[in-house]
Amino acid sequence: MRNIIGRIVNFVTEHNRITLLLMLVLTGAVVAGVSQLDTGSQAGASADQFDHLDRVQANQYIEDTYASTSQRQQNRTIQSVYVWDEDGNTLSKTSLLDGLRYQREILADETVQETLHDDGVRGIENLVAKRAADDVNATLDEQITALSETSPENVERLVKQVLAENPRAQRFLPSDHGEATTSTDRRTFVAFDTGDGVDEQMRENASTTLYNTAQEYSNHIVLNADASEQAQQRFFQEMVELVVPIALLVILSILVFAYRDLVDVIVGMTGVVLSVLWMFGLLGWLGVAAGIVSIVPVVLISGLSIDFGFHIFNRYREQRGPEEGIREPMNRGVRLVTTALVLVTITAAIGFLANLTNPLPMIRNLGVSITLGVISALVIFTTVVPALKLSLDGLLERVGLDRRQAALGHGSYLQPVLEASATLAQRAAPVVLVLAVVVGGLGGLAWTELDQESFQGADGDVAEWKQQIPGPVGWEPIEVTEQSQHVEQVYQPASTESAFKSQILIEDDVTSDTTLEDIDDGVATVADEGLLVTQSSASAERSPLTAMEAVAAENESFAAVLKEHDTNSDGIPDENLETVYDAFYTADSATAEQVIERTDGEYRSMLVTLSLTTDFTEVKSTAPTLEEAEETMEGEGQRTATLAGSVGVNDAFLDEVVGGILLTMVVALLAVIVTLMGVFRAMHGSATLGAVVSIPITLVVALVIGGMYLLEIPLTILTALLMSLAVGLGIDYNIHVGDRFADELDAGATQMEALYAAVTGTGGALLGSTLTSAGAFATIALVPHPQLQSFGSIVVVALLTSFVVSLVVLPSVLVLWSRYTDGIQSVTAEPEPIPQD
Repeated sequence: MRNIIGRIVNFVTEHNRITLLLMLVLTGAVVAGVSQLDTGSQAGASADQFDHLDRVQANQYIEDTYASTSQRQQNRTIQSVYVWDEDGNTLSKTSLLDGLRYQREILADETVQETLHDDGVRGIENLVAKRAADDVNATLDEQITALSETSPENVERLVKQVLAENPRAQRFLPSDHGEATTSTDRRTFVAFDTGDGVDEQMRENASTTLYNTAQEYSNHIVLNADASEQAQQRFFQEMVELVVPIALLVILSILVFAYRDLVDVIVGMTGVVLSVLWMFGLLGWLGVAAGIVSIVPVVLISGLSIDFGFHIFNRYREQRGPEEGIREPMNRGVRLVTTALVLVTITAAIGFLANLTNPLPMIRNLGVSITLGVISALVIFTTVVPALKLSLDGLLERVGLDRRQAALGHGSYLQPVLEASATLAQRAAPVVLVLAVVVGGLGGLAWTELDQESFQGADGDVAEWKQQIPGPVGWEPIEVTEQSQHVEQVYQPASTESAFKSQILIEDDVTSDTTLEDIDDGVATVADEGLLVTQSSASAERSPLTAMEAVAAENESFAAVLKEHDTNSDGIPDENLETVYDAFYTADSATAEQVIERTDGEYRSMLVTLSLTTDFTEVKSTAPTLEEAEETMEGEGQRTATLAGSVGVNDAFLDEVVGGILLTMVVALLAVIVTLMGVFRAMHGSATLGAVVSIPITLVVALVIGGMYLLEIPLTILTALLMSLAVGLGIDYNIHVGDRFADELDAGATQMEALYAAVTGTGGALLGSTLTSAGAFATIALVPHPQLQSFGSIVVVALLTSFVVSLVVLPSVLVLWSRYTDGIQSVTAEPEPIPQD
């Protein structure tokens, strides 16, 4: 490998202009693949990727058995128009009149007229206005006229009557409203027809009319696709205007501090940009989807590219003597550092590609994306960057500018600080190692204490200090996000059809006497926790028992069967249930087959469907209650109950993904250790040195876990992914320090001479890389979105802990390794002649 690297470096440093020309052509060919890039979302996964999970199998069974019968064809969809007045009364005469006028305006729109369901538009304003008109069939214009002529005091009296005499009016108000005649919130339902004869595009246009009209009325809110699009545009606009400039300013400021040279900053940033472009180009040519989270590989590759640049420039500066030209020291520097860069690329690829075992396409594609990005950075920073540096420095020196610069880490202030880590290792290596093991153990134990969430949704809150930052970098709350959060907190779902669903499949002995009672007890468990929708015209529970009760209400003979087989008069049949099921099928087979499976005369399964007040972000907090209901429905072990539907399957997915990430990290760590042992044995004659360099990565992972616990960052699909990427980030720093230490020993330095050279020379480059990358990622804290804040926090913790471990813990491990082994045996080949100027 050294010989191959040597020949490449010789060509790059001898023929720098030809190298730039060749790489320009190659870059054009690679970057052309960007036009082929698939930017579609692959966040989901097909069922067959999780078909070993019981809940997925149950979900598929429900789909196969009940899909054609239990999924009632809905011919309408409900869209809500919310009125929110924090300091006012939405039940006042003025507000109710505004609501009626809003209705009149949207109903005048042709697309709304053509897509409106027979249920039409309904709100508490209609109920009050009809009472004012003393006519339940009053038209909208008559309602407006009657309410206009009613005094505010009488309107309040009418509101009180409506709430007292019409319980269904509560559906239009907050879930905990009661009978108060004032409220800061109310909502109106607009029913759209979803039948086959209604054009989908026209329905979307009608929805847009609702949104646009709401903008003209005070306090009116419509949270549809148009609102979401507006929120996304505002979010990305503020990202571009606020976060990106600050991140670039941080990066450039630290690069200027570290390089103290504008040319090196420009060359380094050119390498970063080309590395990212190469990554996307390769993704396009290989047909790997970039996906909705392409920001992850972009920022990670940018950080790794900056790191590569620091090592190239720092080693070049170290190598250049007072009287030397530029080619020889560049050749030596690139030769020495490229070996470490190749090792970083190989081991990082192992860590990232370990994600190919993950069932989620998004995570697999991210692993491939980042691996291609690291390879791209290796190619660019061992060819384009040295060649461009040589070309520019040669040009500037020909016009009389001295291009010699001191390496970061060799200054009068920084060098003593970095050398202190080597001194600490020399004097207290065992103590450092023991403390590292203890701290790492505590961090690892925090894994079991991390909260799990399917997704960290935005809550609309923006910290006060972010809003007080002077313009234009101040971040204002996104109104739509605030409104969505408020609606979720205040209201129940508009209908059972729009609510989050959970299904429980009951199999095996479904004819035992306690079956229906156990089902009822299980549903009661969920209801007692307040998870069932209560403000809807339809029941939140659809089960064999509720279906039977509905049929019995219209069929006297079947009602008699239910009563006959109810021994304790609690309304639930508890004996000879097979006879009850037979009578159910006889009375109404279409309804029966929606909740009870009968095949060849045998009753094989039952289906319970619950409409919940929860949503996707609360899967982990909801699942335990549903699992308790699931256990109750199993009875004394006669039956099998399996939680399916959105909650059950998403909960199982998250557990599987998190468990997969843990396995991925273990496999990646083992693979990295074995790889480094083999490479260090071949390069430096010591496999144990490879193990010593790689083992501290486990401490980095443990510290990242501990950091997540202290920062209260939950395990989500994205944060679990970043945990596995910590292996790829952590190995980088250790390899640079370990390889530099081995190179110095191989060149004849003593143990401490080698260690001091590693922590000052390579450590200086690592410091610059850490400050740059961590500073850039820290700017993500400006973004008021928990998911992105978690992402930035984890990467910053991984970078900082990797730096600390490589310069505090690894030197102590290297000292102990040197004391208790025979050191290394040189296996370096004779160097090839270096081209002369």
